[in-house]
Amino acid sequence: MSVVGMSLSVCARIPGLQLWLENALVTVRLVDSVVPREKGEVRILLASEIANATYRDILIDYREGAPAFVPATNGMPSRVCFGLDDAGLGMALIGELVRPIGMPAVGDAGSARLMTLAARIARSDATALIQGDTGTGKEGLARFLHAQSNRAEKDFIAVNCAALPETMMEAMLFGHRKGSFTGAAAASEGLFLAADGGTLFLDEIAELPLALQAKLLRALQEGEILPVGATHPVPVNVRVIAACNRNLTAECEAGRFRSDLYWRLNVMPLELRPLAERPMDVMAITAAMLLRFHTQAGAAEEFPWPTPDAIDKLALHRWPGNARELGNVLQRAIVLRDSARIDADDLLIETAAPIKVGQIIAPKIAPVRLADVARMSKLDAIRHALRETDGHRALAARKLGISERTLRYRLAEMRELAAA
Repeated sequence: MSVVGMSLSVCARIPGLQLWLENALVTVRLVDSVVPREKGEVRILLASEIANATYRDILIDYREGAPAFVPATNGMPSRVCFGLDDAGLGMALIGELVRPIGMPAVGDAGSARLMTLAARIARSDATALIQGDTGTGKEGLARFLHAQSNRAEKDFIAVNCAALPETMMEAMLFGHRKGSFTGAAAASEGLFLAADGGTLFLDEIAELPLALQAKLLRALQEGEILPVGATHPVPVNVRVIAACNRNLTAECEAGRFRSDLYWRLNVMPLELRPLAERPMDVMAITAAMLLRFHTQAGAAEEFPWPTPDAIDKLALHRWPGNARELGNVLQRAIVLRDSARIDADDLLIETAAPIKVGQIIAPKIAPVRLADVARMSKLDAIRHALRETDGHRALAARKLGISERTLRYRLAEMRELAAA
């Protein structure tokens, strides 16, 4: 999807970064920082390689201490500063800085596979059906399909079917002729014609009345629409992407959705899992939202980097509201925090209602903690450094950018994990 250059020094110093970027659908090309770059290439370099950097690049200051992010400004490249304790969000932040416009924020391997499939689907004109809970990112995925298609230069029109007035649904979708009904003082082309040559995204498709479902089916099958009050159909060239947060198979069985329309929409099915099942996406989306909020606040504001305890709290929540809830929690934390960093106490997360007596209790699934993932990444980095220095602790600590005391602590932690 996107190709960036990463210096050999960065790869050796932060071995987990390449894997993170690959899960974020970024292709990494290892480069020597002193070798001339390819035209337009963005490179990830260590701060010590600044002499070979341009304003397009990203510098990593990998060291112990408070993390920081300094955006590119005045011809200077972006700088991301972090150590082992903050490596999880640090890598996610770098992934966001190189993520192409139009690509959803992902860090989970399963999400990367879904996006790879979506990119293949985008190259066709096949109708796609996106299913998933509210707030899982269905419109973002639809925009990605449009951006990756040969229709990308044309319009992407998004409409929430649940928000359309029922009495006006037909006219708004298919257009109407002047005087075709009371109040139609002028003709309107409708959303299908507005999206001609591009993509029409129909969110909450299950909310369409059965009569309109039949008309939509004909539009999909024949490539033409009949505006309200018209006597002749009008040809349209539109790719339709539909989305639903309900089970459309169940809706068909209940007689609320036409099965022939379902099969016509379900040519290329895509399903977005709840955010609670995508733990590394929580990190990626957190980094994306914090970057957006920081940009909106202005360069004078310090980047609101969450503490490891705050990251743990985000990881353990089940996110019934998915990405929308995550955005609300982060925005509140930025406003209410007492220090430069976001701490766990700043995250006002609503807990689920207690289960009442008589309710069926689902089997508990052990949550995947982002802290555990980050910890394993740190331990892998230590193993890698010790192998490269033949077990010399002082050299390994220097290579990792930490003190020998911190390295001894980490090695003790590794022994405890091995003994557990």
